[in-house]
Amino acid sequence: MQFLERLGALVNRALAWIAGVALVAMMLFAVADMVLRALGRPVAGSYEVIGWLSASAMALALGYTQLHRGHVSITLLKDHLGARTQATVDLLMSLLALSLFVTVAWYVARYARTLQTTGSLSETLKAIVYPWVYVVAAGSAGLALALLIDLLRSAGRFLAVKRGRG
Repeated sequence: MQFLERLGALVNRALAWIAGVALVAMMLFAVADMVLRALGRPVAGSYEVIGWLSASAMALALGYTQLHRGHVSITLLKDHLGARTQATVDLLMSLLALSLFVTVAWYVARYARTLQTTGSLSETLKAIVYPWVYVVAAGSAGLALALLIDLLRSAGRFLAVKRGRG
């Protein structure tokens, strides 16, 4: 379990670092476009590039955010449940979330492969799009790895609570 936790932390820290680079690049590109637009020379395809960078930044930061519990979690109802029921709910929610994001990563990667094989290009710049879609798939896979770690922790808590009551 320690190996998986270290691997998850390393992978998601690297993805978050790349997300930060994408965010800075998006900011610099947007500022450059605004300045050039004011000078009458807007950058062609700026909406496409900023969209790709923002999708990349968001997707790549998902796993890191999950590892650090940065997502909103509403526990109002769950806090009033018994320890065994809480452990069961945590286990089921972890399983569902993991299933969802493994599926998302798989289908987004398949979509990227389809874009790659068909030679799909962006509208304005006529640039290849599939690498950006693979980046989103990688971010979803990073989140799935973090959710797998959560699932294993939830299973451990579930078993510990079950043994304590059984």
